[in-house]
Amino acid sequence: MELKDYVRIFHKSWILIVACVLFGIAASAASSIATTPKYVASTQLYVSVKTAADAGSGELVQGTSFARQAVTSYVDVVNSAIVLDEVIAELGLDSTAAQLAPSIASSSPLNTVLIDVSVTNSDPTLAAKIANSVGSNFSRIVVDELEKPDGEAVSPVKIETIQPAQVPAQPASPNVPFNIALGLLVGLAIGIGVAVSRSVLDTRIHSLHDIELVTDTPMLGGINFDPDAKKRPLVVHADPKSPRAESFRSLRTNLQFVNISGGPRSFVVTSSIPGEGKSTTTANLAIALAETGVRVALIDGDLRLPRLAHYMGLEGAVGLTDVLIGRAELADVLQSWGRDKLVVLPSGRVPPNPSELLGSAAMSNLLASLTAEFDVVLIDAPPLLLVTDAAVLSKLTGGALLVVASGRTKRNELASAVKALQRVESSPVGVIITMLPTKGPDSYGYGQYSYGTILAESADVPAPVSTRQLRRMRRRTA
Repeated sequence: MELKDYVRIFHKSWILIVACVLFGIAASAASSIATTPKYVASTQLYVSVKTAADAGSGELVQGTSFARQAVTSYVDVVNSAIVLDEVIAELGLDSTAAQLAPSIASSSPLNTVLIDVSVTNSDPTLAAKIANSVGSNFSRIVVDELEKPDGEAVSPVKIETIQPAQVPAQPASPNVPFNIALGLLVGLAIGIGVAVSRSVLDTRIHSLHDIELVTDTPMLGGINFDPDAKKRPLVVHADPKSPRAESFRSLRTNLQFVNISGGPRSFVVTSSIPGEGKSTTTANLAIALAETGVRVALIDGDLRLPRLAHYMGLEGAVGLTDVLIGRAELADVLQSWGRDKLVVLPSGRVPPNPSELLGSAAMSNLLASLTAEFDVVLIDAPPLLLVTDAAVLSKLTGGALLVVASGRTKRNELASAVKALQRVESSPVGVIITMLPTKGPDSYGYGQYSYGTILAESADVPAPVSTRQLRRMRRRTA
């Protein structure tokens, strides 16, 4: 993945990332509030060995070395039972030595004769009292009991408190600023991880970028998602000034530059899977073409689940199948639609052998007749991954227009559809992406697409430009 891919992921999933960050901050703040504050009080002891007043430097060095060696053992004596029992008795604590020991820590800096004692407690005053009591009782027990020579001799070891414990003003834990910062970083990491994982694992096509990963076929148009599409499938006719209707006109303009070398102006409109909006796209594209005075023949080539007659409000009992089997003449079943030069050929009755009929010589002759009489012939065909009808028809026409639904079609499904066309030595002449979101990084509104339309209308542009070329042109003009 490139840097722009990560930027796109962050742009697309910024709400998720922010939510994870806020959750991390809230969780750390709640944990800090729920945690009982702990206070730490510390004292420091100095260990030395008594020497005679006239002792030489050698005796002083020996005494210091002995003290350094003894300190390593004294550190373990600090929170021993012999010391803590005295502390409990002195302060009247309601605990045992084993219960008190974990709250007391002792250490000695390397190559020193110092002992640091720290006590952690939820009561700052009690923490200071325990620390001072541990220091005094430890000193007394070591000097008077553990290191006392036999007889009346005085212990050579001397332990002094050089830094008594003070009542701490601020708790040592929880560290609220640190916890919140940690929660922010953890939430950010989780949010980014989930966003990247979701993007990597999500193989659905959401934008032009995803189509480019599968095929280099030119992108002819982008149609925004319309929640009312089922109520008004013919939006070009029902709401001609809407942005969605304009997107079909942009598609119409770009379609004019397909097969400009003189090939047949007939196209199969198909998709990878059902529910991608191919039938409504075909009908609206036909209406948009007819608006400009172009003579358009619209054929319902979906002989398995025909819908065009229903969308166009026409009688579909007699149509394509009747012409192909010789029961009716083509001129008798063509139905005019609207005031423009648009005629519709319904599917007729559903036959038992759709693929054989669509690949027959009769179908080839029918298309030859319509192509000679009309400027553009559009055929609505079944999805490529279900049946071979669309692939068969693509051999008899100028090519296939592949409809891809944003957020529904998977990349492997689109790749399989392209391969299905290639297996019959055909290929899509253009991709139409439908159901695009109107907001967000994957949106593709009419305002964006109009730029591509202007490019296509230029006399210098011989064919539909790919999305990669469009982006380069945008960067140059920016």
